[in-house]
Amino acid sequence: MSIKFYLLAGLAFCTSTALYAQTNSVIRGKVVNEHNKPLSAITISAAGVTVKTKADGSFEIPTHKEGAVYVRISGIGYRPVGMNKLMENGDLDLKSILLVSNNHDLEEVEVFGNRNRQPKGLEMITRMPLKPSDQIQSISVISSKVIADQGALTLTDAIRNVPGVSLFGSYGGVRESMSIRGFRGVPVLKNGVRMDSQFQTASAIVDMQGVETIQVIKGSAAITQGVITDIGNAGGVINLTTKTPEFVDGGQVDIRIGAWGQVRPTFDYQAVLDNKNTVAMRINGAYERGNSYRTIVNNNRVYINPSFAWRPNEQTTVTFEADYLQENRTPHGDAVNLGAADVNKLYLIPYDQFLGFSDDKVNNVMASYMFRVERKLTDKLKIRAALSSGSYMADNTSTGVGGAIQGDYNLRARTISRAVRDDKNTTAQFDFIGEDIKTGSLNHTFQVGFDYRIANSLNTPWGSSRLDTINVMQPYTNTITNPVAFAASANPTRAQYSTLGLMAQDVITFNKYLKAILGVRYTEIYNKIPNSSRTDVGSAWNPSLGVMVRPIKQVNIFGSYTTSTSLRNAAQELRSGERVGASTTNQFEAGIKSDWLNDRLRFNFTYFHINTANLTNSEYDPNTNTATGYVFQAGDLKRKGIEVELNGRVLENLQVMLGYAYLDARYENSPSYVNGSAPMNAPKHTANGWIQYTVNRSALKGLSIGFGAYYVGDRPVNEYSTRPDGHGTVPGVKPFDMPGYMTLNSQLGYTFGKLTARVFFNNIANKIGLNSYFRGGFINQTDPRNVAGQLSYRF
Repeated sequence: MSIKFYLLAGLAFCTSTALYAQTNSVIRGKVVNEHNKPLSAITISAAGVTVKTKADGSFEIPTHKEGAVYVRISGIGYRPVGMNKLMENGDLDLKSILLVSNNHDLEEVEVFGNRNRQPKGLEMITRMPLKPSDQIQSISVISSKVIADQGALTLTDAIRNVPGVSLFGSYGGVRESMSIRGFRGVPVLKNGVRMDSQFQTASAIVDMQGVETIQVIKGSAAITQGVITDIGNAGGVINLTTKTPEFVDGGQVDIRIGAWGQVRPTFDYQAVLDNKNTVAMRINGAYERGNSYRTIVNNNRVYINPSFAWRPNEQTTVTFEADYLQENRTPHGDAVNLGAADVNKLYLIPYDQFLGFSDDKVNNVMASYMFRVERKLTDKLKIRAALSSGSYMADNTSTGVGGAIQGDYNLRARTISRAVRDDKNTTAQFDFIGEDIKTGSLNHTFQVGFDYRIANSLNTPWGSSRLDTINVMQPYTNTITNPVAFAASANPTRAQYSTLGLMAQDVITFNKYLKAILGVRYTEIYNKIPNSSRTDVGSAWNPSLGVMVRPIKQVNIFGSYTTSTSLRNAAQELRSGERVGASTTNQFEAGIKSDWLNDRLRFNFTYFHINTANLTNSEYDPNTNTATGYVFQAGDLKRKGIEVELNGRVLENLQVMLGYAYLDARYENSPSYVNGSAPMNAPKHTANGWIQYTVNRSALKGLSIGFGAYYVGDRPVNEYSTRPDGHGTVPGVKPFDMPGYMTLNSQLGYTFGKLTARVFFNNIANKIGLNSYFRGGFINQTDPRNVAGQLSYRF
């Protein structure tokens, strides 16, 4: 009995000792910031236990775990840290752990993005893992820092920092159609894909609150975008990269109050959702309401953008995001021309008058989702797949003001109309990418991929009604006395097409001085013929060739040849019965890309020569101005020019964005336009400048001052036509030039800890500039002088 007792007692003692040893192991450490100051209330997770750091930054986690253990350290406003450690025979002392503030990341962002890294989202439009300086295309980048510092609320606000890019027209102040190198209506993409098939809808693609960066490719992007499906593809593309999880905890809330009753609260919050740092979410949104410098005009919008990211392992990243934008705007005109088409007698409507009716309203609804997967196969090979879908609906009730009545330019007829557009797009992409692959003495970075897009739009007219005649120089009513009963048309216009593209790109590095860039794309487009079971099929090959020479490490000298193909009118018939065929755009480009001061300052120079051949126009009867059903060949359009930009940090606390572009665009060999004339709204000169100084020492540390100047030169308001064009243009009459203008802006900001206050002074000189789609009756102005204040809190 006594032996059993001693055996049991010994067993109990050994068991209790083992259990004590298992629960007596401790993971300990101390968390500090960049200044070696202890951080309290920081979350530490390990072995299924979560604790907070004490006031001195220290922590202890009791555990019985042995072997590998994953420790995650995170705190609001700091970048999380994860580490794998080994528990062996006792405690684990992590010593001092450094957490870096999210604010530190923000300070490292330049006007063009992060140094020595590819800008976020650029690979979505180039499909290649290369920095802008290593691409043969002319690429400009606008970072989140520029968007925030300048308080950009529209695409136009942000994109004017890129030389050679300008607003073509705002179509009553409710849309944005952008021009690059004299091509109007260039596509605006979101994360590399089209969300709609309308070239006027840039303002409704996404709210700027959801935009992380903007990239602009000037010139042909046919390798990744395929055949031309609207009027501006050959001019370039504008890509908006949205905010997605960065696997950090934190966020920001803002409130902006501005002129004419503007109120705009926004938020941005993101968090890591698990202890292993594999799942993260982000959500940002905005609400905005405001009136206008013009009576009756107002706008309101709501935007929300949730996103999720999952990293199941080190090789795979899965991202899902969706967004929704709804806005109501009042379409309006700001000026009329009280003279013939060749005479500038522009009359600005007084701000207490409104040319339309109080019923005028444009309602835009945009909803989209995107699913992306990226998988690293090896350290040099990866695959990427994406599926996106966008739905855009616009319900437009607006008043059109006609031309002069019986030669009296003061008298104008007002007609109200309604139209609804429903636009749906779906795109799938797949890429196989190799980076730094050796074949003998050569080095290759390549991409092979395909994409498939379906576009389906339905335009439904709801009718129009002429209501009255007004004298623009006298008071007039904005109330409809007899309500108009609109009815949907029984014959809406449907446009359906799909495209399939196969592409390959290869950057061949011969040595540190010389690279060759080769690319080719094959595209098929399937156009569904309205009211028919027939489908037109077209196809095109588009090559891209380039050479890049690097005489010194900081400088790349490049030359390239690219093509674009338009099949928009290829199937239409000439009077001879022949099909008109494709229109082709050939582009030669050469220039210099360079970076200085440890890649903090970038200087780029580009020369381009572009020729678009076999232009086509619809044929109209010269007596009745009605379409004959045929098209005719309208000659060529040649464009050449230069673009210069200097972006970055001149001094540690002085940043600049300086740019200038010259464009010489003219028609040649044209039976439709006067030879030597320029296309509408193509300015010869554009320039931009932004300088920001930040005080980084003394008692004024955190103070920033910015100043910007933006110039758009004279440009013709219409085409100089020799034949009827269906727009009411008088053949043989040279249109006048819309006057150039310069806008001066300034910003004053102060950051104290996590709080930032900014004041934006817009159009300081109160110089009014006009944009127009003149032949469509739209003339709109820049906002007059105004001030806005914004308060931001980062957590």
